[in-house]
Amino acid sequence: MDLTLQKLREMFAGAASDISANEQYLCSLDSVCGDGDHGVAIRGAICAASDALKSASNLKDALYDAGMAAMANSNGSTSTIYGTLLMGLSDGIEDGAESVPAAGVAAAFESALASMREVVKGDVGDKTCFDALIPAVRAMGGKSDVAELFEAAASAAEEGARSTEQLRAKFGRAHNLGEKSVGTLDPGAVSCAMIFAAFAGAFSK
Repeated sequence: MDLTLQKLREMFAGAASDISANEQYLCSLDSVCGDGDHGVAIRGAICAASDALKSASNLKDALYDAGMAAMANSNGSTSTIYGTLLMGLSDGIEDGAESVPAAGVAAAFESALASMREVVKGDVGDKTCFDALIPAVRAMGGKSDVAELFEAAASAAEEGARSTEQLRAKFGRAHNLGEKSVGTLDPGAVSCAMIFAAFAGAFSK
């Protein structure tokens, strides 16, 4: 199975629904070490991206429009992270492509992640969304089917998000708490894992 525009819409519709349902939970996680608004920020970004996909006519334009919408409808690092990632994915898709095979999806995510890391600092072990995102992208390699690709990505993202409970924050307000940041999940990693879980779920329908 390849990635199509219709499937992309289903993926983001599922992610928007799941993130919206967990908005308060994500805010409560963020309130432990941060500003307490991550649920609001990520819901705004993903819902805006999902809405932008409805009027697009091809995959490349859809991802670019989704990235621009995420940038415009969120705030702080959340808008930068997801807007940059989605526009980076667009750069990895050929003009006019109606579908993209698993290898193409993996390559697009890999290049988008590289571009994003030039803009936003972070790595595995920093207690950020990168603890879920980087393993997810790494898990995509070598898959022959897009459904299998997102299932592997979702599993890796979930494992990465769980690992943040034992990490000390290295960025943001949580960094100032030092060892007190240990013992709680990172909201950015948790929301990232939710998004990949929704993406994978779109292929099981």
